[in-house]
Amino acid sequence: MATTITEAFVRQYESEVHHLFQRQGGYLRSTVRTKDGVVGSSTTFQKIGTGIATTKARHGVITPMNQDHTSVQCTLSDFYAGDWVDKLDEAKVNHDERMAIAMGGAWALGRKVDDQIITALDTTTTTAVTWVYTSVMGIENSLLATVRSLDNANVPNDGQRYCALTPHAYSAAMKVESFASADYVSPNNQPMEQGMPSFNWRRWMGVNWTVHTGLPNAGSSSSAKGFIWHKFSVGYATGAFAGNAAQNQAVSADITWHGDRAAHFINHMMSGGACLIEAAGVFELDLDDSATLPTVLVV
Repeated sequence: MATTITEAFVRQYESEVHHLFQRQGGYLRSTVRTKDGVVGSSTTFQKIGTGIATTKARHGVITPMNQDHTSVQCTLSDFYAGDWVDKLDEAKVNHDERMAIAMGGAWALGRKVDDQIITALDTTTTTAVTWVYTSVMGIENSLLATVRSLDNANVPNDGQRYCALTPHAYSAAMKVESFASADYVSPNNQPMEQGMPSFNWRRWMGVNWTVHTGLPNAGSSSSAKGFIWHKFSVGYATGAFAGNAAQNQAVSADITWHGDRAAHFINHMMSGGACLIEAAGVFELDLDDSATLPTVLVV
């Protein structure tokens, strides 16, 4: 990179960062309600209660449903992911340093988005489902109970149900034939919106399943957590960037030359926040990542 970065270069770099952020920065942003271009430090998501249909006499007055309308506030926080690129280092590397830094920044911010969404999911007070690992049948019953939790709460089964499991719990689920076999899952796994890679998701029993290492206490803890939720139960908002109407995106980048360091500082930034909109649509799963998984006998 030259000591003077052209505006065209910055625009191209920002476009690359935004593209990478959308595709590989995180798994969960497309699984919740989103609102981009927020001006200010907070925004609101509307929550509408259920209505009841009624009858009426001929020529009578229709009884209004009087659905509850409440707003849930979502506070945005600012995050930065920057790094130095030394001018002489650029001559020594044989890879695209610009793309490498773009990938690092976009993925770091994407992981932060996932962290915020998981924190919002963790605020649910809905009764948890406790997984049992003593046998394959116990794991299968845990999977079915996880799905049934949404069914019992009348959560719409409209293809927008999602579940995130720890690697240990996902490995346990893969011991269940109906979950692991292609004969029981969607043939194309799960088409995701906004270009999300389909290999990260598996559709089974009307739920889109993924493995996520950023869940609370994931690893060897006996108190690990997973979550199952409906898309409309959680919201994520991103802020607008002042002075750049065309850059009404989730992330932006700034590239500046520092002569005293003979290096560019490449900074990636975003303003975003997550909030729980409807606790009844989010269930916590009690997982035991220290449990020994049962052996599956092959006959």
